[in-house]
Amino acid sequence: MTCSKSDSDSIEKCAALLRQGAVLILPTDTVYGFSGIIEKTDARIRAIKGRAETKPFIVLVSEPGDLRFLTNDCVPETLLGFWPGPLTLIVHKKENPAETVAVRCPGDEWLRAVIRAAGAPVYSTSVNRSGSPVLTKIRDIRAEFEAEVSLIVDDGDSGSSVPSTIVRLEERGWSVVRAGAVEVPAYF
Repeated sequence: MTCSKSDSDSIEKCAALLRQGAVLILPTDTVYGFSGIIEKTDARIRAIKGRAETKPFIVLVSEPGDLRFLTNDCVPETLLGFWPGPLTLIVHKKENPAETVAVRCPGDEWLRAVIRAAGAPVYSTSVNRSGSPVLTKIRDIRAEFEAEVSLIVDDGDSGSSVPSTIVRLEERGWSVVRAGAVEVPAYF
């Protein structure tokens, strides 16, 4: 099933499916992503993508302030200045500081509205089979994955396959783990 991002009911349609535990393909401010409510869809997204159990997904939040629900880390204002946007922050988990979680507040207001309406953060990972190039053309995405997800939201072909920049917070400053859509200095 597909719908257009511009459909008047697309936000609520996506949010309702996410609340039911469905896996969707949603456009982001970088590339299309497999998306689902965290904890409910991990195994299903891994099966579709063929992704290893040990490689974590990015967690998308609707507002920069939502970061406080996931970590106690103090994120420098320099980094928070890139949010909403294509910057992913690796921070220590609030409930278990020995573990980390990758978090992003996307720049796309429509996607943030979907997350808000779903009532929970969602996983996001690029639309491709593990080890294969990211799919950027909607016809290729539909041909490869339409039978495996509950909904594909069509926002046209993505302009590039450039993912978010990933930054890991460290004891003093941060390090760039993956260069991507925004340029962040390597260390503060």
